[in-house]
Formats: sequence, C-alpha cells, structure tokens
Amino acid sequence: MLIESSAPTRIDLAGGTLDIWPLYLFHDDAQTLNAAISLRAYCSIRPRDDKRLAIVSDDTGARVEANHWSELRDNHDLTLLGRLLHYFRAEGLELRTRSDSPFGAGIAGSSALNIAVCGALAAWCERPMSADALLQVAQNVEAQVIGVPTGAQDFRPAYYGGISAVELDVDGIRRIALPVDALDLQSRIVLAYTNASRNSGINNWEMTKRHIDGDREVQARFGRIRDIAREMRGALERRDWTAVGGHVADEWENRKGLAPGVTTPAIDTMLAAAREAGAAGGKVCGAGGGGCLFCIGEPDALPAIRTALVASGARVLDYQIETEGLRIETRVDASPLAS
Repeated sequence: MLIESSAPTRIDLAGGTLDIWPLYLFHDDAQTLNAAISLRAYCSIRPRDDKRLAIVSDDTGARVEANHWSELRDNHDLTLLGRLLHYFRAEGLELRTRSDSPFGAGIAGSSALNIAVCGALAAWCERPMSADALLQVAQNVEAQVIGVPTGAQDFRPAYYGGISAVELDVDGIRRIALPVDALDLQSRIVLAYTNASRNSGINNWEMTKRHIDGDREVQARFGRIRDIAREMRGALERRDWTAVGGHVADEWENRKGLAPGVTTPAIDTMLAAAREAGAAGGKVCGAGGGGCLFCIGEPDALPAIRTALVASGARVLDYQIETEGLRIETRVDASPLAS
C-alpha cells in the first residue's frame, strides 16, 4: 500500500496571533481571515518489509530510523514527524515529506505538513478521524514540539482550502467559508519571500506574554487588529478592494508595535518600494521578522509591484488561491521497501 497526501499553505489576511489561546478570549468577536494557496506540503507512506520506521525529509536531507514508535518522541532532527508517528503508534513504514514553501516562510508550512502527515497516518492506521479531531491532534502535537502555544487558524486552510474566516469564541472555533471569488483576490495579491526565515514561536510568544502581563499598548493593538479583521471581512464580501487594501496597511501598522523584531529594515524597504509602485497595502505573513510578505493592489499595478519587490531584494513566488484542502490518495499495488 502507498499513501500520498498533501495540504496547502496560506496567506493570513488579517487577525493573526489572536487565534492563540487564550488571547481570543480577551477580545469579543475575534476572528482571523486567510486564503489557502497552492504552495503545498506533501507526505508519502510506503510499507517496509520489517517493523522498523524511517522518516525522510527531502527538503533537508534528514533521515531518522527507529525500531519502534516509542523511540521517536524526542532527540532527533524530525521531532514533529516523530511525535506524530508516536501518537498514531505506526509500525513498518517509511514516511517521506517535502514542501513547496521556502524554509521559515511564515505561510504555515509546518502546519500544512502536519495536516498532510496526520491525514496520511490516519489512513495508514485505518483510524477514521473527524475534522475537529484531526485538527486538535495536529495543533496539540505542534505545541509540544515548538514548546509554546500554537494558533488555531493555520490548520484550517490546510485542511479545508479556500478563503475563510476562523471565528474564535468561548464556545469553540468555527471555520466559515467566505463568498469571495478566488481569482478576484488572486489577481490583486503579490506574494514574495524576503530571503530571511523567521521563528514564529518566538514572536508569537512574546506578543502573547506581553498581552497577558498587562501591557496596555499591546492589548489596545490587538483590539484594533480584531476590529480590522471584522471590517476587512465585510469589505471582502462586498468586493470593496480599496477598503481591503487600506485594512491590510492598517493591520500591518498595528502589528509592528506588538513586539520587537516583527519588522526589519529589509522588510521596511521592500514594503516601501511596493507602495511606491502602486500597492495599497502590504504585510508580512505570520508572526513577522522574515519569511514571506504579500502586497495588495489593483491588477494593472501588479507587474510594477513585482518588479519593485525584486529590485529591493525579495523573491516573488508563483502561487494560486487553492480551493481544495487536504488530499489523500491510496494505492494498494506498492511493494514493501527492503530493510
């Protein structure tokens, strides 16, 4: 048996970081807005002719082998994958992964990989899981690995695809598909890699800690980010692209004050060049400090925005808005790998 799976990454449009528990409990009507994109994470599982386990990352070249899933919790280079194998108690397989996303891109590459691997392992172990159960396992295992709280939003576009709002409230988390034409949004957004990776756990934890410690400025900024997400959702549904661009710019201005390191001189230069070329707004994806950024503008301004970003040191990425989420394919004709 051969199982192949994949899941999309995302652009976070507004409301990010509020999806980390318990921050959203302090801001009524909190939500995040995101769009799944075609830069996917991939997983394949093949049987071995023994009961050993092998994990291979095609992106990093790392390989880990073990006699039993109980050996895979910690102390190796592929801890997330090892902990997922440990959770599912899998045996006798090779798990191989790769990703379209640059390393540390801030577009939820690890969450997309997590969802792809969870889906593949659930199929391998013949363990049917509801969407909520799979999302919960993925989020909790990722928190174990990075050692700080994880947000809820990144796993939803990976599982469902599309353009969505993730509503966050005391009675749970709801993913709502937004009635936005994917091509209409895609024709207005340039995605670029800053050529510097980032550590979301560090920035997000700093923001969370400052909020919980009572930093009034950070609390007020998160309140404004909550309001911007609500306003942007209405603008997206009305197709008021001028307003959407303004909300992107406003969200970034508020986000820069949440913690040191959210922006850098290089990021400031790139976003300034994009504005001069006609972008209505731009922001870094994820927690900031590096990774990817996106800029929004009218379709006829996008060529100039792309040129300006490249000239300022960014690498423009080809992508599409992805309407399909987690994919799982199973073939029964795969022969076991020799030990």
